[in-house]
Amino acid sequence: MHADPYQRNFTICGPAKADCEGTQHPENARAVGASAPGFTLYSSPNQTVSLSDYRGQPVILAFYPADWSPVCGSQMALYNELLPEFQRYDAQLFGISVDSVWCHTAFADDHTLQFPLLADFEPKGEVARSYGVYRPEDGTSERALFVLDTEGMIQWNHVAPIDVNPGADGVLNALEEIET
Repeated sequence: MHADPYQRNFTICGPAKADCEGTQHPENARAVGASAPGFTLYSSPNQTVSLSDYRGQPVILAFYPADWSPVCGSQMALYNELLPEFQRYDAQLFGISVDSVWCHTAFADDHTLQFPLLADFEPKGEVARSYGVYRPEDGTSERALFVLDTEGMIQWNHVAPIDVNPGADGVLNALEEIET
């Protein structure tokens, strides 16, 4: 028996399940209701993506610590599986980490990812810093999610513990609210 792919139970959390609920986040994370900081980042060695190009549609920003790190593979694979669900809301998904485009290319190929991974590589973590989710102690970003509305405003955010996959329930709920 196969599960209904549209069933709303996409959260994958470890022992600290309470950390996955609600919109708990560090105080410095860019707040709901704020304008999303613009950026232009490399998605491949010769192609950039600008957030402003996606004005008029919802955007999901999935910051994660690093390609090949624990949890990141399963988190990005989950989002890859849920692309049709995100597309029902006309939402564009971007994965963002401080890795280089070459590392992203290998990671995306290995995991057969069908959405862009953006390199917040140089200046290192500049975009993560602008969203308040850079981790200077280890030079990576938090495991953070931001859902932006069609006007580029942050409608929902969540920062998960670094070792917990935040799932997608919050993202899907935020997209549903934007649509209504």
